[in-house]
Amino acid sequence: MSAMPDSTFTSPEQRIADLERQLAECQAERDQGLQRETATAEVLQLINSSPDDLAPVFEAILEKAHTLCGAAYGVLLVRDGEEFRLAAAHGEPRFVEAARQVNPRRPPEGSPLARLVSGERIIHMSDARADDFYRNAPAPIRHIVDTNDIRTLLVVPLRKDGAVLGVITAFRQEVRPFTDKQIVLLESFAAQAAIAMENARLLTETREALEQQTATAEVLQVINSSPGDLTPVFESILEKATRLCNAKYGQLATYSAEGFRGVAAVGLPMESADALSRIGHPPPATVAGRVEQTRQTVQMADIAEEPSYAEVFRINPWLRRVHTALVVPLLKENELVGTIHAFREEVRPFTDKQVALLENFAAQAVIAMENARLLTETR
Repeated sequence: MSAMPDSTFTSPEQRIADLERQLAECQAERDQGLQRETATAEVLQLINSSPDDLAPVFEAILEKAHTLCGAAYGVLLVRDGEEFRLAAAHGEPRFVEAARQVNPRRPPEGSPLARLVSGERIIHMSDARADDFYRNAPAPIRHIVDTNDIRTLLVVPLRKDGAVLGVITAFRQEVRPFTDKQIVLLESFAAQAAIAMENARLLTETREALEQQTATAEVLQVINSSPGDLTPVFESILEKATRLCNAKYGQLATYSAEGFRGVAAVGLPMESADALSRIGHPPPATVAGRVEQTRQTVQMADIAEEPSYAEVFRINPWLRRVHTALVVPLLKENELVGTIHAFREEVRPFTDKQVALLENFAAQAVIAMENARLLTETR
């Protein structure tokens, strides 16, 4: 009776083929690892060489992430308040241009971006067109999906201490979900983008702090060198306050029982400050009028929307070109002695830091005024 053939027997040729396949897989994994390490090193080098210029860093991160993950298109968005704005785009020119057309964007409730802000780790859709995201998306978003044949979609957040700083997206033109390794790889690039943003923030804060310290020292020097002449002091304070607060125009006024009197101007003609003197006591609903009543800092996003400014514009037509206005009081023992005004041509409210900075310059102006008063009394 002959023996039955062993079904588990593997021929030498099959064993060689298996070994060659395993070797090829190891070599491919080694090559991919080397590519990842090289890309990471290049990105980190770019972060170090461009600490305050994020544009080339974001572009490099997006291009390398998509190449290594096998994605055709995608964008990198950074979060600015409640909106996300485009920081970089990768893909064909028509996709890049379409992405720019929907910038910035406020994510609607239930959208991928909103879900990430709410705490989800990632958003991974094997077929975007079969998801409620696509069916409920605004027309510009659906247009991008249709014209670029986007099917599989991956969105990974840029996080710091749990907060979403932005997102990286990766799109494929066929239904082919990303692997776990590719998702982890994209998360790694997202972490690098978050590091770059934090480095830039810290560098900006350090630079701003140095500029503020320098400006304060220069103002104090002007105060000491001109104790009885407030004109150069007011001009110096206003110039530095306007510049550091990123305002287009500024003016400084003193205040008495007769009302406001413009004494200095930056970026706008002195006639505009003189017009404030002619108004004296502004309408109560204007920023200066509200400061006069409350003795507190007042900001208005768009003065053109306030009906009370019709009278102000008639006396001071120049103000028609500005929108956002910030007025900080000069207070001595809670008594109003003047104001600093900062204006922007666009609707863009001043940040809390900029308001605090302007209030600091207002305090210096009060010190200068008190020094001048004491010197006059002594004389």
